[in-house]
Amino acid sequence: MQGQYLIVGSVVIVALIIVMIMLHFIKKAELKYYKDKVKNLEVQRNMVASTPVLLELSKVEPIIKNDKMEEKYNKWQDRFTYIREHRLTQIDDMLIDLDLFMEKRDYKTCSHNIAKIEIEIYKARESAEALLEEIKDITLSEEKYRSIVIKLKTKYRTLSKDYHEHKQMYDSVQEAIELQLENIERRFLDFEKVMEKNEYSEVVHIVKALDTMIEHMDIIVREVPDVLLMANQVIPNRMREVDLTYKDMLEQGYPLEYLNIEYNLDETKKNIEACLDKVKVLNLEGCMFDLKTMLEYFDALFIDFEKERLSKKVFEEVNKDFKKKIEKTNKLVSDVYEQLDDIKHMYDLEEADVEIIHEVNKILVVINDDYKKLTAKVESGATPYSMLQQEIEELTLRLDSMEDEFDKALKSLGNMYDDEVRAREQLEEIQEFLKQCKSKMRAYKLPVITDNYFVQLAEANEAIVEVIKELEQKPIVIKTLNTRVDTARDLVLKLYNTTNEMIKTAQLAEMSIVYGNRYRAHYAEVDKGLFDAEIEFFKGNYKEALDISIKATSIVDEDIYKKLLHVYEK
Repeated sequence: MQGQYLIVGSVVIVALIIVMIMLHFIKKAELKYYKDKVKNLEVQRNMVASTPVLLELSKVEPIIKNDKMEEKYNKWQDRFTYIREHRLTQIDDMLIDLDLFMEKRDYKTCSHNIAKIEIEIYKARESAEALLEEIKDITLSEEKYRSIVIKLKTKYRTLSKDYHEHKQMYDSVQEAIELQLENIERRFLDFEKVMEKNEYSEVVHIVKALDTMIEHMDIIVREVPDVLLMANQVIPNRMREVDLTYKDMLEQGYPLEYLNIEYNLDETKKNIEACLDKVKVLNLEGCMFDLKTMLEYFDALFIDFEKERLSKKVFEEVNKDFKKKIEKTNKLVSDVYEQLDDIKHMYDLEEADVEIIHEVNKILVVINDDYKKLTAKVESGATPYSMLQQEIEELTLRLDSMEDEFDKALKSLGNMYDDEVRAREQLEEIQEFLKQCKSKMRAYKLPVITDNYFVQLAEANEAIVEVIKELEQKPIVIKTLNTRVDTARDLVLKLYNTTNEMIKTAQLAEMSIVYGNRYRAHYAEVDKGLFDAEIEFFKGNYKEALDISIKATSIVDEDIYKKLLHVYEK
């Protein structure tokens, strides 16, 4: 027992030692974590302190040449002093406090203070970087704006060269363009004067003005020749072509009043003059768009002219075909309508079929009236051919739709007649099948004919009589007639199959018995089986006779059934 107590005590002591060692390492790791955090915060604080604001401020001193610049310089110095002496000092104090909390192992307070220090460092860094950017805007202004102005001068020289090389293309706008070019050159001189005085707040406005003016002049130099060409030549020429074509088509009888061409020509002249007035003061806003719109309008007019020519040709062709078609349809509908009573007497027409014919006749009357109105429009010469073409095409579609409905009615009537003819043909075929069944049965003299044969024969005869009755009555109910024909055909086919199957089974049974007779003297089982088969055969049980004979003979010859089928199929 004492040995066991010693072992347990040793285990407990070892466990306590292990726990103490683990706690020591955990505390050590935790302390290292916070020390690393503090070290990182100190690095960030030093990075803020090392922001090169003083270096940039030293670059500003030589370019202070006015009170405004000096005022800015003093404010920048005050802001940096505040960051350095207030914000950074505050961060230093917070870092010292953080060290004290770490020595006390107050890690909860440490975490809280670390978050606050990070926020303060972020604020200080943002303030320092913002201050640095403002100072750099001034220290780098000359280089930046010089670079921009050099590019603007290059662009200006290029467009000035383009203008002077094609000066003759600008016509009455030359004076305004040259005046604007002089204004741009004066702006370049203003830029140099302001840069000499280091008035960078003014430089910004001058550079923006230069950029805007050169951009505008670039548009002027590029687009004015095109605008003048369109306003002075292209559109006026197109207007003359439209006017000549319009008058020529009017003489040919085309109704073009709906296009309002004369009014639009006058309005176009006014719009061109207004556009030229804007160009003279270098205002191209909307000019090119308006001129393109005018040109597109006149191009569209030629499309309308061509459309009218084509529409007239199409209308005349379609009208010619429509006239023939409606005359033919009128005669056909009239003939069917007159014979409707006779057709109703011949067949049991459904009310829907009769109603379709009445409806078709009403629709045809409306189409005829609309066609007369269309003909009157053509004779008056006031309606454009494009509209006439649309109307005749709509009438054609309506007539086609009406003809489709009429064709359905005619097809229904035709189907009734076809069904009657087909029923008479099928009756002959059915009777011929029945005749073949009787002939086969007479040709092969069976000892006994089963009752099911006579039952099926009676059913087939009765069905044929019903078909004949349906064909003889007036009006013929086609649906009933088709049902009677289908029934008769199915019953006769059933009888035909029964006859063939009975004869085939009887023949195979007889062949099996005859084949097995050669073994009767030698095999008592074969003799007994064949004897039983003969009894069933003469009773009319041909299938049983076949099964018994094959079973008996297969004792000697296992392939008896295959041989019988082979001989029978030959």
